Amino acid sequence: MPTQCKNCPLRRRDLFEDLTADEVAYMQRFKAGELIVEPGTQILMQGSNSPQLFTVLSGMGLRYKLLSNGKRQVLNLIMPGDFIGLQAGLLSEMGHSVEATTRMTLCVFDRASVWSLFKDQPHRAFDVTWLAAIEEHFLGDALSAVGQRSALQAMAWAFTRIFLRGEALGLVENRRMRFPYKQQDIADALGLSLVHTNKTLATLRGRQLAQWSDGVLQVTDIEELAEVGLVDDLDVRKRPII
Repeated sequence: MPTQCKNCPLRRRDLFEDLTADEVAYMQRFKAGELIVEPGTQILMQGSNSPQLFTVLSGMGLRYKLLSNGKRQVLNLIMPGDFIGLQAGLLSEMGHSVEATTRMTLCVFDRASVWSLFKDQPHRAFDVTWLAAIEEHFLGDALSAVGQRSALQAMAWAFTRIFLRGEALGLVENRRMRFPYKQQDIADALGLSLVHTNKTLATLRGRQLAQWSDGVLQVTDIEELAEVGLVDDLDVRKRPII
């Protein structure tokens, strides 16, 4: 059975802002259904025009862009609570693809209903705008990591951000979190070769800052890791949930 909005497991997390009873009732009407996808499923495709928007209820994925020469740039990692598909909803075409890395459960919304959301629920519409703005902020931060940080600094930055988000989502236990990606995914995200990625991971492991193996990311000292990654703010912004 689809998850009822009033019982949404994400709402129990401090990461997400509270909703009023009226907002929960409206979101239940806004929600068109629920979708479960298996690893490797293309949820959204670059160049496509999707009639649906999604909120990730559980699972992890990748947002990436393919170039005409076949090379791939990973834009970011998809985690629970992320709202995806807005680009196609507003621009009529996806400029990137979204693929499931693990089994994922998605809340499904009809793209045509977005306009009624802006008309009937201005506060919720502002939340959608906020999510778009925070995505833009993240991409700027990621571009700085790729362009101005060394490989070690960039990977330390990425692992710091990922680990802090995981903690806020309740995915970290005993300084360990499930991290089911491939080294190639991180290489494509940070603009590194696979060999350079492997050597950088070995450096982090040798300095006892972070270790990633068998699908698990372990961070020994988040403050020192953040310092290496030039991360000066360890707070995770409270965010709305659509």
